Amino acid sequence: MSRTVTRLAVAGGLTALLGGVLAVAPSQAASHGKPHAPAQHVLLISVDGLHQSDLAWYVKQHPDSALAKLVKGGVDYSAASTPVPSDSFPGMTAQLTGGDPGTTGVYYDDTYNHGLLPAGTTKCDGSVPLGAEVDYTEDLDWNKNSIDAGLGLTGLPGSILNLTGNAKSLINPAKLPVDPKTCKPVYPNNYLQVNTVFNVVHNAGLGTAWSDKHAAYQLLSGPSGTGIQDMFSPEINSQDPALAPGQDWTTDNAATRQYDDYKVQGVLNEIDGFDHSGKSKVGTPAVFGLNFQAVSTAQKLPTSDGMAGGYLADGQTPGPLLSSTMDFVNNEVGRFVAEIKKTGQANDTTIILSAKHGQSPKNPAALTRIPDGPLLDGLNAAWKKAHPGAGNLVALSTDDDAMLLWLNDRSQAAADFAKKYLLAQSGTGNDIKGNPKAFTHGGLTTVYAGAEARQYFHVQPGDNRVPDIFGIAQHGVVFTGGQAKIAEHGGAAEDDRDVPIVVSGAGVGARGVNGRQVETTQIAPTILRLLGLDPQQLQAVRIEHTKVLPDLGRECD
Repeated sequence: MSRTVTRLAVAGGLTALLGGVLAVAPSQAASHGKPHAPAQHVLLISVDGLHQSDLAWYVKQHPDSALAKLVKGGVDYSAASTPVPSDSFPGMTAQLTGGDPGTTGVYYDDTYNHGLLPAGTTKCDGSVPLGAEVDYTEDLDWNKNSIDAGLGLTGLPGSILNLTGNAKSLINPAKLPVDPKTCKPVYPNNYLQVNTVFNVVHNAGLGTAWSDKHAAYQLLSGPSGTGIQDMFSPEINSQDPALAPGQDWTTDNAATRQYDDYKVQGVLNEIDGFDHSGKSKVGTPAVFGLNFQAVSTAQKLPTSDGMAGGYLADGQTPGPLLSSTMDFVNNEVGRFVAEIKKTGQANDTTIILSAKHGQSPKNPAALTRIPDGPLLDGLNAAWKKAHPGAGNLVALSTDDDAMLLWLNDRSQAAADFAKKYLLAQSGTGNDIKGNPKAFTHGGLTTVYAGAEARQYFHVQPGDNRVPDIFGIAQHGVVFTGGQAKIAEHGGAAEDDRDVPIVVSGAGVGARGVNGRQVETTQIAPTILRLLGLDPQQLQAVRIEHTKVLPDLGRECD
Protein backbone atom coordinates (compact mmCIF):
# COMPACT_ATOMS: atom_id res chain seq x y z
CA MET A 1 0.00 0.00 0.00
CA SER A 2 1.33 3.41 -0.92
CA ARG A 3 1.83 6.00 1.77
CA THR A 4 0.87 9.66 1.50
CA VAL A 5 3.00 11.61 -0.95
CA THR A 6 3.90 15.15 0.11
CA ARG A 7 5.51 17.56 -2.30
CA LEU A 8 6.68 21.13 -2.29
CA ALA A 9 6.85 23.61 -5.11
CA VAL A 10 9.86 23.09 -7.35
CA ALA A 11 13.02 25.09 -6.74
CA GLY A 12 15.88 25.63 -9.14
CA GLY A 13 18.26 22.66 -9.19
CA LEU A 14 20.72 22.08 -6.36
CA THR A 15 20.62 25.76 -5.48
CA ALA A 16 17.56 24.92 -3.37
CA LEU A 17 19.64 22.55 -1.25
CA LEU A 18 21.84 25.39 -0.07
CA GLY A 19 19.04 27.68 1.06
CA GLY A 20 16.06 27.32 3.37
CA VAL A 21 13.52 24.53 3.12
CA LEU A 22 9.85 25.47 2.87
CA ALA A 23 7.27 23.90 5.15
CA VAL A 24 4.07 22.37 3.84
CA ALA A 25 1.10 20.52 5.26
CA PRO A 26 0.99 16.81 4.37
CA SER A 27 -2.31 17.25 2.53
CA GLN A 28 -1.03 19.91 0.16
CA ALA A 29 -1.36 18.87 -3.46
CA ALA A 30 1.65 18.58 -5.74
CA SER A 31 2.82 21.75 -7.33
CA HIS A 32 5.05 21.98 -10.36
CA GLY A 33 7.09 24.97 -11.37
CA LYS A 34 8.56 25.67 -14.76
CA PRO A 35 9.96 22.43 -16.18
CA HIS A 36 13.72 22.09 -16.09
CA ALA A 37 15.80 21.33 -19.11
CA PRO A 38 17.22 17.80 -18.93
CA ALA A 39 20.12 17.49 -16.52
CA GLN A 40 23.60 17.76 -17.96
CA HIS A 41 25.19 15.80 -15.13
CA VAL A 42 24.01 13.03 -12.79
CA LEU A 43 26.07 12.28 -9.69
CA LEU A 44 25.20 8.84 -8.27
CA ILE A 45 26.21 8.20 -4.66
CA SER A 46 25.93 4.74 -3.10
CA VAL A 47 26.34 4.67 0.68
CA ASP A 48 26.81 0.95 1.22
CA GLY A 49 24.86 -0.35 4.23
CA LEU A 50 22.66 2.73 4.57
CA HIS A 51 19.05 1.94 5.43
CA GLN A 52 16.19 4.27 4.66
CA SER A 53 15.54 4.32 8.40
CA ASP A 54 19.12 5.49 9.02
CA LEU A 55 18.70 8.36 6.63
CA ALA A 56 15.33 9.33 8.11
CA TRP A 57 16.83 9.26 11.62
CA TYR A 58 19.76 11.42 10.58
CA VAL A 59 17.59 13.98 8.81
CA LYS A 60 15.35 14.26 11.87
CA GLN A 61 18.33 14.67 14.19
CA HIS A 62 20.14 17.11 11.87
CA PRO A 63 17.47 19.10 9.98
CA ASP A 64 19.99 21.61 8.61
CA SER A 65 22.52 19.03 7.42
CA ALA A 66 23.59 18.47 3.84
CA LEU A 67 21.73 15.16 3.80
CA ALA A 68 18.57 16.83 5.10
CA LYS A 69 18.75 19.51 2.41
CA LEU A 70 19.32 16.83 -0.22
CA VAL A 71 16.27 14.90 0.97
CA LYS A 72 14.01 17.94 1.35
CA GLY A 73 15.15 19.44 -1.93
CA GLY A 74 14.05 16.50 -4.05
CA VAL A 75 12.02 13.29 -4.04
CA ASP A 76 12.60 10.91 -1.14
CA TYR A 77 11.49 7.37 -2.06
CA SER A 78 10.83 6.01 1.40
CA ALA A 79 9.87 2.46 0.38
CA ALA A 80 12.78 1.48 -1.87
CA SER A 81 14.42 -1.93 -1.96
CA THR A 82 17.51 -3.47 -3.48
CA PRO A 83 17.55 -6.83 -5.34
CA VAL A 84 18.08 -10.30 -3.90
CA PRO A 85 20.79 -11.40 -3.27
CA SER A 86 21.60 -8.08 -1.60
CA ASP A 87 25.33 -8.22 -2.29
CA SER A 88 27.35 -5.22 -3.47
CA PHE A 89 28.02 -6.66 -6.94
CA PRO A 90 24.40 -7.34 -8.01
CA GLY A 91 23.29 -4.26 -6.05
CA MET A 92 25.48 -1.86 -8.00
CA THR A 93 24.80 -3.71 -11.25
CA ALA A 94 21.07 -3.26 -10.68
CA GLN A 95 21.39 0.51 -10.25
CA LEU A 96 23.32 0.87 -13.50
CA THR A 97 21.57 -1.68 -15.74
CA GLY A 98 17.96 -1.71 -14.56
CA GLY A 99 18.07 -5.47 -14.14
CA ASP A 100 17.88 -8.12 -11.43
CA PRO A 101 20.40 -10.99 -11.16
CA GLY A 102 18.41 -13.37 -13.35
CA THR A 103 18.70 -10.83 -16.19
CA THR A 104 22.20 -9.49 -15.60
CA GLY A 105 23.68 -12.88 -14.71
CA VAL A 106 25.37 -11.30 -11.67
CA TYR A 107 24.37 -13.02 -8.40
CA TYR A 108 27.35 -12.19 -6.20
CA ASP A 109 31.00 -11.21 -6.56
CA ASP A 110 32.15 -14.81 -6.00
CA THR A 111 30.02 -17.37 -7.84
CA TYR A 112 30.22 -20.47 -10.03
CA ASN A 113 29.44 -21.08 -13.68
CA HIS A 114 28.80 -24.58 -14.98
CA GLY A 115 29.59 -23.50 -18.55
CA LEU A 116 33.07 -21.98 -18.08
CA LEU A 117 36.51 -23.44 -17.57
CA PRO A 118 38.71 -22.84 -14.51
CA ALA A 119 41.19 -19.97 -14.42
CA GLY A 120 44.50 -20.91 -16.01
CA THR A 121 42.99 -23.34 -18.52
CA THR A 122 44.96 -23.30 -21.78
CA LYS A 123 43.48 -26.33 -23.56
CA CYS A 124 39.86 -25.95 -24.59
CA ASP A 125 39.59 -29.23 -26.46
CA GLY A 126 37.19 -30.90 -24.05
CA SER A 127 39.89 -32.46 -21.93
CA VAL A 128 39.10 -30.10 -19.05
CA PRO A 129 35.61 -30.54 -17.60
CA LEU A 130 33.29 -27.56 -17.55
CA GLY A 131 32.61 -25.76 -14.29
CA ALA A 132 34.54 -22.85 -12.80
CA GLU A 133 34.58 -20.43 -9.91
CA VAL A 134 33.88 -16.89 -11.08
CA ASP A 135 35.77 -14.82 -8.54
CA TYR A 136 35.33 -11.11 -9.21
CA THR A 137 36.74 -9.88 -5.91
CA GLU A 138 40.10 -8.41 -4.88
CA ASP A 139 41.57 -11.79 -5.82
CA LEU A 140 41.76 -10.60 -9.43
CA ASP A 141 44.28 -7.85 -8.65
CA TRP A 142 47.91 -8.23 -9.68
CA ASN A 143 48.64 -7.52 -6.02
CA LYS A 144 45.60 -7.49 -3.75
CA ASN A 145 47.70 -6.36 -0.78
CA SER A 146 48.37 -2.97 -2.35
CA ILE A 147 45.81 -0.18 -2.65
CA ASP A 148 46.95 0.36 -6.25
CA ALA A 149 46.22 -3.34 -7.02
CA GLY A 150 49.86 -3.85 -8.00
CA LEU A 151 50.31 -0.96 -10.42
CA GLY A 152 53.54 -0.03 -8.65
CA LEU A 153 52.90 3.58 -7.66
CA THR A 154 55.37 5.18 -5.29
CA GLY A 155 54.34 7.23 -2.26
CA LEU A 156 51.26 5.17 -1.45
CA PRO A 157 48.68 5.59 -0.15
CA GLY A 158 48.92 9.38 -0.56
CA SER A 159 49.63 9.06 -4.28
CA ILE A 160 46.62 6.82 -5.00
CA LEU A 161 44.89 9.50 -7.11
CA ASN A 162 47.56 8.73 -9.72
CA LEU A 163 45.98 5.29 -10.17
CA THR A 164 45.13 4.52 -13.78
CA GLY A 165 41.58 5.09 -14.97
CA ASN A 166 41.79 1.82 -16.91
CA ALA A 167 40.73 -0.68 -14.26
CA LYS A 168 41.01 -3.58 -16.69
CA SER A 169 44.78 -3.21 -16.66
CA LEU A 170 44.78 -3.88 -12.90
CA ILE A 171 43.30 -7.36 -13.40
CA ASN A 172 45.54 -10.43 -13.80
CA PRO A 173 43.93 -12.40 -16.66
CA ALA A 174 45.43 -15.64 -15.34
CA LYS A 175 42.96 -15.41 -12.44
CA LEU A 176 39.90 -15.17 -14.68
CA PRO A 177 37.62 -18.05 -15.73
CA VAL A 178 37.99 -19.14 -19.34
CA ASP A 179 35.42 -19.19 -22.13
CA PRO A 180 35.50 -22.71 -23.67
CA LYS A 181 34.49 -21.35 -27.08
CA THR A 182 37.29 -18.79 -27.42
CA CYS A 183 39.72 -20.15 -24.82
CA LYS A 184 40.15 -16.58 -23.60
CA PRO A 185 39.73 -15.21 -20.08
CA VAL A 186 36.34 -13.74 -19.21
CA TYR A 187 36.79 -10.23 -17.82
CA PRO A 188 34.03 -8.94 -15.55
CA ASN A 189 32.56 -6.66 -18.24
CA ASN A 190 32.38 -9.62 -20.63
CA TYR A 191 30.47 -11.61 -18.02
CA LEU A 192 27.65 -9.08 -17.76
CA GLN A 193 24.71 -10.16 -19.93
CA VAL A 194 23.28 -6.68 -20.59
CA ASN A 195 24.52 -3.17 -21.25
CA THR A 196 24.81 -0.39 -18.66
CA VAL A 197 23.95 3.27 -18.29
CA PHE A 198 27.60 4.02 -19.02
CA ASN A 199 27.34 2.30 -22.41
CA VAL A 200 24.29 4.33 -23.42
CA VAL A 201 25.75 7.61 -22.21
CA HIS A 202 29.14 6.99 -23.79
CA ASN A 203 27.50 6.00 -27.09
CA ALA A 204 25.67 9.34 -27.00
CA GLY A 205 29.05 11.08 -26.99
CA LEU A 206 28.91 12.09 -23.33
CA GLY A 207 31.48 11.65 -20.57
CA THR A 208 31.42 8.87 -17.96
CA ALA A 209 33.34 8.08 -14.77
CA TRP A 210 32.96 5.82 -11.75
CA SER A 211 34.81 4.97 -8.55
CA ASP A 212 34.44 1.70 -6.65
CA LYS A 213 36.23 -0.65 -4.28
CA HIS A 214 37.76 -3.28 -6.60
CA ALA A 215 39.13 -3.29 -10.14
CA ALA A 216 36.53 -6.00 -10.81
CA TYR A 217 33.89 -3.27 -10.93
CA GLN A 218 35.04 -2.62 -14.47
CA LEU A 219 32.09 -4.96 -14.98
CA LEU A 220 30.08 -1.74 -15.15
CA SER A 221 31.80 -0.79 -18.40
CA GLY A 222 29.38 -3.26 -19.94
CA PRO A 223 29.88 -5.88 -22.64
CA SER A 224 31.64 -3.39 -24.92
CA GLY A 225 34.20 -2.65 -22.22
CA THR A 226 34.19 1.02 -23.17
CA GLY A 227 31.32 2.38 -21.08
CA ILE A 228 33.41 3.93 -18.30
CA GLN A 229 36.03 6.36 -19.56
CA ASP A 230 37.59 7.01 -16.15
CA MET A 231 37.39 4.16 -13.61
CA PHE A 232 39.04 4.89 -10.25
CA SER A 233 39.25 1.66 -8.25
CA PRO A 234 41.60 1.73 -5.26
CA GLU A 235 41.60 -1.70 -3.61
CA ILE A 236 39.75 -1.56 -0.29
CA ASN A 237 40.76 -5.04 0.85
CA SER A 238 44.45 -4.22 0.59
CA GLN A 239 46.79 -3.81 3.51
CA ASP A 240 46.46 -0.46 5.25
CA PRO A 241 50.12 0.47 5.89
CA ALA A 242 49.14 2.24 9.12
CA LEU A 243 47.64 -0.94 10.60
CA ALA A 244 49.10 -4.25 11.73
CA PRO A 245 49.97 -6.82 9.05
CA GLY A 246 46.87 -8.53 7.67
CA GLN A 247 44.60 -5.58 8.47
CA ASP A 248 42.90 -4.03 5.46
CA TRP A 249 41.05 -0.72 5.15
CA THR A 250 37.78 -2.28 6.33
CA THR A 251 39.11 -3.52 9.68
CA ASP A 252 39.20 -0.02 11.19
CA ASN A 253 36.48 2.56 10.60
CA ALA A 254 38.86 5.53 10.60
CA ALA A 255 40.87 3.74 7.91
CA THR A 256 37.71 3.16 5.89
CA ARG A 257 36.91 6.87 6.07
CA GLN A 258 40.42 7.68 4.86
CA TYR A 259 39.92 5.25 1.98
CA ASP A 260 36.52 6.78 1.12
CA ASP A 261 38.04 10.24 1.18
CA TYR A 262 40.42 9.32 -1.65
CA LYS A 263 37.42 8.54 -3.82
CA VAL A 264 35.66 11.71 -2.71
CA GLN A 265 38.65 13.75 -3.87
CA GLY A 266 38.50 11.98 -7.21
CA VAL A 267 34.85 12.96 -7.64
CA LEU A 268 35.58 16.55 -6.60
CA ASN A 269 38.22 16.65 -9.33
CA GLU A 270 35.63 15.38 -11.80
CA ILE A 271 33.13 18.04 -10.74
CA ASP A 272 35.87 20.57 -11.53
CA GLY A 273 36.14 19.13 -15.04
CA PHE A 274 39.24 16.97 -14.61
CA ASP A 275 39.76 13.24 -14.55
CA HIS A 276 39.87 11.62 -11.09
CA SER A 277 43.58 12.44 -10.71
CA GLY A 278 42.94 16.16 -11.16
CA LYS A 279 45.60 16.33 -13.88
CA SER A 280 43.76 15.99 -17.20
CA LYS A 281 41.04 18.44 -18.24
CA VAL A 282 38.26 16.31 -19.72
CA GLY A 283 35.05 18.09 -18.70
CA THR A 284 32.59 17.11 -15.99
CA PRO A 285 31.09 13.70 -16.86
CA ALA A 286 27.43 13.35 -17.74
CA VAL A 287 27.16 10.44 -15.32
CA PHE A 288 29.64 9.73 -12.55
CA GLY A 289 29.83 8.82 -8.89
CA LEU A 290 31.17 6.55 -6.19
CA ASN A 291 30.34 4.26 -3.32
CA PHE A 292 31.04 4.89 0.36
CA GLN A 293 32.21 2.01 2.55
CA ALA A 294 32.46 3.65 5.98
CA VAL A 295 28.80 3.19 6.98
CA SER A 296 29.07 -0.50 6.15
CA THR A 297 32.11 -1.05 8.35
CA ALA A 298 30.54 1.00 11.16
CA GLN A 299 27.60 -1.41 11.08
CA LYS A 300 29.70 -4.57 10.91
CA LEU A 301 32.59 -3.92 13.30
CA PRO A 302 31.86 -4.73 16.98
CA THR A 303 34.08 -1.81 18.01
CA SER A 304 36.44 0.59 16.30
CA ASP A 305 38.32 3.72 17.35
CA GLY A 306 37.04 3.40 20.90
CA MET A 307 33.37 3.28 19.88
CA ALA A 308 30.81 0.50 19.68
CA GLY A 309 29.64 -0.42 16.19
CA GLY A 310 26.13 -1.17 14.99
CA TYR A 311 22.91 -0.04 16.62
CA LEU A 312 21.67 0.55 20.13
CA ALA A 313 19.56 -2.06 21.93
CA ASP A 314 16.34 -0.74 20.32
CA GLY A 315 17.60 -2.00 16.96
CA GLN A 316 16.82 1.35 15.33
CA THR A 317 19.07 4.06 16.71
CA PRO A 318 22.61 4.18 15.27
CA GLY A 319 25.25 3.61 17.92
CA PRO A 320 28.16 5.99 18.51
CA LEU A 321 30.40 4.69 15.71
CA LEU A 322 27.63 4.61 13.14
CA SER A 323 26.31 8.01 14.16
CA SER A 324 29.78 9.49 13.82
CA THR A 325 30.19 7.85 10.43
CA MET A 326 26.90 9.33 9.26
CA ASP A 327 28.38 12.72 10.16
CA PHE A 328 31.36 11.87 7.97
CA VAL A 329 29.18 10.95 4.99
CA ASN A 330 27.06 14.05 5.51
CA ASN A 331 30.15 16.26 5.41
CA GLU A 332 31.37 14.58 2.23
CA VAL A 333 28.01 15.03 0.52
CA GLY A 334 28.14 18.67 1.60
CA ARG A 335 31.52 18.99 -0.11
CA PHE A 336 30.01 17.68 -3.36
CA VAL A 337 27.09 20.11 -3.20
CA ALA A 338 29.37 23.06 -2.41
CA GLU A 339 31.73 22.19 -5.28
CA ILE A 340 28.83 21.84 -7.71
CA LYS A 341 27.60 25.28 -6.69
CA LYS A 342 31.10 26.75 -6.85
CA THR A 343 31.55 25.55 -10.44
CA GLY A 344 28.20 27.01 -11.52
CA GLN A 345 26.62 23.61 -12.21
CA ALA A 346 23.91 23.61 -9.53
CA ASN A 347 21.07 24.06 -12.03
CA ASP A 348 22.48 21.41 -14.37
CA THR A 349 23.25 18.58 -11.94
CA THR A 350 21.09 15.90 -10.37
CA ILE A 351 22.28 13.99 -7.30
CA ILE A 352 20.93 10.49 -6.69
CA LEU A 353 21.63 8.97 -3.28
CA SER A 354 21.07 5.26 -2.66
CA ALA A 355 22.81 2.12 -1.44
CA LYS A 356 23.91 -1.18 -2.94
CA HIS A 357 22.57 -2.97 0.14
CA GLY A 358 21.58 -2.56 3.76
CA GLN A 359 22.91 -4.66 6.63
CA SER A 360 21.36 -7.29 8.91
CA PRO A 361 20.56 -7.53 11.75
CA LYS A 362 20.04 -4.04 13.08
CA ASN A 363 18.87 -5.40 16.42
CA PRO A 364 21.98 -6.67 18.26
CA ALA A 365 19.93 -9.17 20.28
CA ALA A 366 18.89 -10.91 17.05
CA LEU A 367 22.44 -11.79 15.98
CA THR A 368 23.28 -15.48 15.67
CA ARG A 369 26.67 -16.23 14.15
CA ILE A 370 26.80 -19.73 12.66
CA PRO A 371 29.97 -21.33 11.27
CA ASP A 372 28.99 -22.48 7.78
CA GLY A 373 32.06 -24.71 7.31
CA PRO A 374 30.74 -27.57 9.46
CA LEU A 375 27.34 -27.38 7.78
CA LEU A 376 28.85 -27.77 4.32
CA ASP A 377 31.34 -30.41 5.44
CA GLY A 378 28.44 -32.37 6.90
CA LEU A 379 26.45 -32.02 3.69
CA ASN A 380 29.33 -33.33 1.60
CA ALA A 381 29.92 -36.22 3.99
CA ALA A 382 26.24 -37.18 3.99
CA TRP A 383 26.18 -37.09 0.19
CA LYS A 384 29.24 -39.34 -0.09
CA LYS A 385 27.79 -41.78 2.43
CA ALA A 386 24.56 -42.01 0.44
CA HIS A 387 26.45 -42.22 -2.88
CA PRO A 388 29.57 -44.39 -2.44
CA GLY A 389 32.38 -43.26 -4.71
CA ALA A 390 30.93 -39.80 -5.25
CA GLY A 391 32.93 -36.62 -4.69
CA ASN A 392 31.80 -33.49 -2.87
CA LEU A 393 28.31 -32.34 -3.69
CA VAL A 394 29.11 -28.64 -3.18
CA ALA A 395 31.18 -27.06 -5.95
CA LEU A 396 31.14 -23.57 -4.39
CA SER A 397 29.37 -21.82 -1.55
CA THR A 398 28.87 -18.13 -0.88
CA ASP A 399 27.37 -17.53 2.53
CA ASP A 400 26.91 -14.22 4.37
CA ASP A 401 23.38 -13.83 5.67
CA ALA A 402 22.09 -16.00 2.87
CA MET A 403 23.33 -19.33 1.54
CA LEU A 404 24.15 -19.75 -2.15
CA LEU A 405 25.37 -23.19 -3.23
CA TRP A 406 26.41 -24.45 -6.62
CA LEU A 407 26.39 -28.25 -6.83
CA ASN A 408 28.54 -30.64 -8.84
CA ASP A 409 25.45 -32.78 -9.39
CA ARG A 410 22.76 -30.51 -10.85
CA SER A 411 19.94 -33.04 -10.71
CA GLN A 412 16.77 -32.16 -8.84
CA ALA A 413 17.39 -35.17 -6.61
CA ALA A 414 20.76 -33.75 -5.54
CA ALA A 415 19.27 -30.32 -4.87
CA ASP A 416 16.45 -31.87 -2.84
CA PHE A 417 19.03 -33.90 -0.87
CA ALA A 418 20.92 -30.71 0.02
CA LYS A 419 17.71 -28.90 0.98
CA LYS A 420 16.53 -31.72 3.24
CA TYR A 421 19.93 -32.00 4.90
CA LEU A 422 20.36 -28.30 5.61
CA LEU A 423 16.88 -27.83 7.06
CA ALA A 424 17.44 -30.80 9.40
CA GLN A 425 20.55 -29.34 11.03
CA SER A 426 20.72 -27.84 14.50
CA GLY A 427 23.65 -26.78 16.59
CA THR A 428 25.25 -23.96 18.50
CA GLY A 429 26.49 -20.64 17.18
CA ASN A 430 27.20 -17.50 19.20
CA ASP A 431 25.49 -14.23 20.00
CA ILE A 432 26.51 -10.56 19.98
CA LYS A 433 28.72 -11.13 23.03
CA GLY A 434 30.21 -14.38 21.77
CA ASN A 435 28.13 -16.52 24.11
CA PRO A 436 26.73 -19.83 22.86
CA LYS A 437 23.41 -19.54 21.04
CA ALA A 438 21.46 -22.46 19.65
CA PHE A 439 20.21 -22.61 16.08
CA THR A 440 17.83 -24.87 14.17
CA HIS A 441 17.10 -25.70 10.53
CA GLY A 442 20.64 -24.78 9.53
CA GLY A 443 19.86 -21.15 10.39
CA LEU A 444 17.50 -21.02 7.41
CA THR A 445 13.81 -20.28 6.97
CA THR A 446 13.37 -21.28 3.33
CA VAL A 447 15.52 -23.19 0.87
CA TYR A 448 14.93 -22.97 -2.87
CA ALA A 449 16.39 -26.06 -4.53
CA GLY A 450 17.01 -26.76 -8.20
CA ALA A 451 13.92 -25.81 -10.19
CA GLU A 452 12.67 -23.76 -7.22
CA ALA A 453 15.83 -21.61 -7.34
CA ARG A 454 15.47 -21.13 -11.09
CA GLN A 455 11.88 -20.04 -10.63
CA TYR A 456 12.85 -17.69 -7.79
CA PHE A 457 15.35 -15.92 -10.03
CA HIS A 458 13.21 -16.20 -13.19
CA VAL A 459 15.72 -18.12 -15.31
CA GLN A 460 15.25 -21.05 -17.65
CA PRO A 461 16.32 -24.67 -17.11
CA GLY A 462 19.95 -25.16 -18.06
CA ASP A 463 21.06 -21.74 -16.88
CA ASN A 464 24.74 -22.10 -15.99
CA ARG A 465 24.92 -19.24 -13.49
CA VAL A 466 21.98 -19.59 -11.14
CA PRO A 467 22.67 -21.10 -7.70
CA ASP A 468 21.42 -24.66 -7.31
CA ILE A 469 20.52 -23.86 -3.71
CA PHE A 470 19.39 -20.48 -2.42
CA GLY A 471 18.76 -20.40 1.29
CA ILE A 472 17.07 -17.49 3.04
CA ALA A 473 18.50 -17.05 6.52
CA GLN A 474 16.52 -16.68 9.70
CA HIS A 475 16.43 -13.09 10.92
CA GLY A 476 19.73 -12.22 12.57
CA VAL A 477 21.71 -15.18 11.25
CA VAL A 478 25.16 -14.44 9.86
CA PHE A 479 27.19 -17.33 8.50
CA THR A 480 30.71 -16.81 9.77
CA GLY A 481 33.31 -18.83 11.61
CA GLY A 482 34.58 -15.88 13.64
CA GLN A 483 33.32 -13.03 15.77
CA ALA A 484 34.79 -10.12 13.83
CA LYS A 485 31.45 -8.83 12.56
CA ILE A 486 28.04 -8.18 14.04
CA ALA A 487 26.09 -7.78 10.80
CA GLU A 488 26.26 -8.76 7.14
CA HIS A 489 24.36 -8.45 3.88
CA GLY A 490 23.54 -10.59 0.88
CA GLY A 491 20.21 -12.03 1.91
CA ALA A 492 16.53 -11.23 1.52
CA ALA A 493 15.85 -9.72 4.96
CA GLU A 494 14.19 -6.33 5.23
CA ASP A 495 17.31 -5.03 6.97
CA ASP A 496 19.31 -6.08 3.89
CA ARG A 497 16.98 -4.54 1.35
CA ASP A 498 15.58 -1.40 3.01
CA VAL A 499 17.66 1.28 1.29
CA PRO A 500 17.09 4.92 0.38
CA ILE A 501 16.59 6.48 -3.01
CA VAL A 502 16.74 10.27 -3.07
CA VAL A 503 16.71 12.26 -6.31
CA SER A 504 17.48 15.99 -6.04
CA GLY A 505 18.40 18.71 -8.49
CA ALA A 506 18.04 19.33 -12.20
CA GLY A 507 15.12 17.64 -13.90
CA VAL A 508 13.29 17.00 -10.63
CA GLY A 509 10.01 18.86 -10.81
CA ALA A 510 8.64 17.72 -7.45
CA ARG A 511 9.77 17.63 -3.85
CA GLY A 512 8.73 15.56 -0.84
CA VAL A 513 8.20 11.96 0.21
CA ASN A 514 7.01 9.28 -2.17
CA GLY A 515 5.88 6.17 -0.30
CA ARG A 516 5.27 3.96 -3.35
CA GLN A 517 7.17 0.69 -3.52
CA VAL A 518 10.14 1.18 -5.85
CA GLU A 519 13.36 -0.70 -6.56
CA THR A 520 16.94 0.37 -7.09
CA THR A 521 16.76 -1.09 -10.60
CA GLN A 522 14.67 1.99 -11.44
CA ILE A 523 17.67 4.25 -10.92
CA ALA A 524 19.18 3.23 -14.27
CA PRO A 525 16.32 4.29 -16.56
CA THR A 526 15.83 7.40 -14.41
CA ILE A 527 19.42 8.50 -15.02
CA LEU A 528 18.92 8.24 -18.76
CA ARG A 529 15.60 10.08 -18.67
CA LEU A 530 17.18 12.88 -16.62
CA LEU A 531 19.92 13.21 -19.24
CA GLY A 532 17.37 13.34 -22.05
CA LEU A 533 18.26 9.85 -23.30
CA ASP A 534 15.96 6.92 -24.01
CA PRO A 535 15.74 4.39 -21.13
CA GLN A 536 14.70 1.74 -23.65
CA GLN A 537 18.28 1.64 -24.84
CA LEU A 538 18.99 -0.42 -21.73
CA GLN A 539 18.53 -4.10 -22.50
CA ALA A 540 17.48 -5.00 -18.95
CA VAL A 541 14.86 -2.24 -19.00
CA ARG A 542 13.32 -3.81 -22.09
CA ILE A 543 13.50 -7.34 -20.64
CA GLU A 544 12.08 -6.51 -17.21
CA HIS A 545 9.95 -3.48 -18.20
CA THR A 546 11.76 -1.45 -15.56
CA LYS A 547 10.08 1.89 -15.03
CA VAL A 548 11.52 5.34 -14.46
CA LEU A 549 11.09 6.44 -10.84
CA PRO A 550 7.70 8.15 -10.42
CA ASP A 551 6.90 11.77 -9.58
CA LEU A 552 10.01 13.50 -10.84
CA GLY A 553 8.01 16.07 -12.78
CA ARG A 554 6.49 16.50 -16.20
CA GLU A 555 9.82 16.87 -17.94
CA CYS A 556 10.63 13.31 -16.82
CA ASP A 557 7.40 11.74 -18.12
